[in-house]
Amino acid sequence: MGEFTMPALGADMAEGTLTQWLVSPGDTVDKGDPVAVIETAKSDIEVECFESGTVARLLAEPGDVLPVGAPLAVISGAGEQLPEDAGPAAEEPAPLARAAADALSTAARPHTPDGAPRPEAGPLVRHLAAERGIDLAAVRGTGTGGRITRADVERGECVTSRKAAPKAGPRMTSPGARIRATPYARRLAAQLGVDLATVTGSGENGAVRAADVRETVRGEAAPDAAGTASVPPVPAEDRSTDGTRPSGAAVETAVDGAVPETGSADNRRSAAMRRAVADLMSRSKREIPHYYLATTIDMSSAAAWLRTHNRGRPVAEHLVPAALLLKAAAVAARQVPELNGHWGEDGLEPCDHVHLAVAVSLRGGGLLTPVLHEAESLPVAELMGELKDVVQRARRGRLRGRDISGATLTVTSLGDQGVDSVFGVIHPPQVALVGFGSVVERPWAADGMLGVRPLVTATLSADHRATDGAVGARYLNVVSRLLQAPEEL
Repeated sequence: MGEFTMPALGADMAEGTLTQWLVSPGDTVDKGDPVAVIETAKSDIEVECFESGTVARLLAEPGDVLPVGAPLAVISGAGEQLPEDAGPAAEEPAPLARAAADALSTAARPHTPDGAPRPEAGPLVRHLAAERGIDLAAVRGTGTGGRITRADVERGECVTSRKAAPKAGPRMTSPGARIRATPYARRLAAQLGVDLATVTGSGENGAVRAADVRETVRGEAAPDAAGTASVPPVPAEDRSTDGTRPSGAAVETAVDGAVPETGSADNRRSAAMRRAVADLMSRSKREIPHYYLATTIDMSSAAAWLRTHNRGRPVAEHLVPAALLLKAAAVAARQVPELNGHWGEDGLEPCDHVHLAVAVSLRGGGLLTPVLHEAESLPVAELMGELKDVVQRARRGRLRGRDISGATLTVTSLGDQGVDSVFGVIHPPQVALVGFGSVVERPWAADGMLGVRPLVTATLSADHRATDGAVGARYLNVVSRLLQAPEEL
């Protein structure tokens, strides 16, 4: 059996939040199938399975925040027999999962009288029982050797519910037990100062949802007997110069159960993305000694080739200059491999293929860099199709793990914004970034004649630890030469 672990969805990712499982125990999966949705600082990413087989157990639940490399599920290979119980407790989890579960459930383990045998159950089952208030000593195990399984705990919960049927109220949790809640509910509770332990969850298995947090806030802020409401104090930055509270729509409080606009989910995601970009770019400028080069490229041949190619084709199949620029950047990196790879502890680690990351600005703010794998070998039309696909999915939040991992070179272009040139910051551990500006018509001297031609400014930001300016200049010259003969691309 193999473990499906939290993937590293970018060089700057240290942990991720499991937001949704796309499979269940017993499902058959093939390598590359999406199995879960992971929330990172930048986006929600569908992550794929690393191997084919059957989902034996799920080791994590939606809402769990786990470090890169932490086990999420167990996948049994072809021909392997599934355990009797497909829940987390069928057998001992991997060391990392066991350590995490032990840390969560240490304070929640049931106390048995001296000399009394302790019920046989895995740490994750103990944590589940503590979270749901189930005494494992009263649960009959149906697993191998009388071991208590997750299903036994759930049956015990149903029996307890039928016997007691208590009135709904705030959850009772043991010290150290993790409260089930959606990521949005956790962020909202932190913002509004709500203790999740006091919130009654209405989600699956009692998970706390954002609506539950708002309902709790509304209840705490309900008018008292005198008809007044408890209103949170006004932050200093929200007070007017005379110390009074601003009036009108500028003031929003938690009494309405609404989150201020600055605290909306989109704004929080944008702020988190901004922080992630800031951290990565700060690290890049601290650690990487950049050098910068620029050149102007005559696009006359490329423009003529595009006109010929697009003539008679449907508009949806038309190629744009960006496709040729990306293809030239990828082929040139194949010919100048010193700029295609990663900087590691032992120096430059060149890559055999060019996995081209393309900077995509999101409409709500922020930046993603989906990857075109093996871009140097893709025909221009196919490269154009993949570019359109990943850009659309990036802006819809439908990227997969493969779409944002493995990049060896990044290209950024602000040509559609009318920018003449752009000098970017290298995305570590890569060693170079290529920039393209607008293709504009300007005076240009060629063969002793002055005329007006379409020109583009190509720039290179490169890591001086990996290469010198001569290598960067050779790369830009190759890009220019390729764009003069686009039929060779």
